[in-house]
Amino acid sequence: MMRLLRPPATPSLLRSRAGLAVLASRATHASPPATVAPPQGHPFCVLSMRSKGFTLVEILVVVVIMAIVISLAVLSIGTTGRDAQLDEESRRIEGLVGLLHERALLEGRDFGLRIEPAAYEFVVYDSRRDRWMTFDQEHEFRRRDLPKGVSFQLELDSRLVVIKPMDRNLNADAAPPAPQLAIAASGEGTPFRLTLVREGTSSRASVDGDALGKITRLSSDHQEKRT
Repeated sequence: MMRLLRPPATPSLLRSRAGLAVLASRATHASPPATVAPPQGHPFCVLSMRSKGFTLVEILVVVVIMAIVISLAVLSIGTTGRDAQLDEESRRIEGLVGLLHERALLEGRDFGLRIEPAAYEFVVYDSRRDRWMTFDQEHEFRRRDLPKGVSFQLELDSRLVVIKPMDRNLNADAAPPAPQLAIAASGEGTPFRLTLVREGTSSRASVDGDALGKITRLSSDHQEKRT
């Protein structure tokens, strides 16, 4: 029987076999490919960060906004229920009305207070023109608007009066409306209670006047029950 004889291994064949064995060994022990993270700003990266929840900076911004809103809501209201704006405005009205009572006696002129829903102005009676004229020649008696959210309630003879805004488009020849509160040269005046009310709250302050010109005031933290 004839045997098949292998051809003798040549040096080049041996080198090629050794190279294949090394490549196979490297492929067997090779590590899995690394995952490449998307660059900063990539949509997938932003989505991944958003899914983790709010950042500390975002939480701090929300807290600051809430603090500002709360501080605006209680800007002028103290812990005792005192409303600084109502007290300041009622104190100003009390002082100006009292001052005009004194001037009416000294100067022999009639003054008045014209009240709108959220504003007021002082007037003086001009006997030559037979009409009430705006008394704005002096700065302290100029027309004033109430702070935002504050309005008037007027009582005459213990009856609530509807306050209407003044028509600013009146003809120059038309006589302006008479004031609700008169301060006569004799020292007498219209009995009244003028209350400043802050909308949405129970805060209020009032100025009262009797027929003899005596002016009193109740501050916003007064405990007297108002009817």
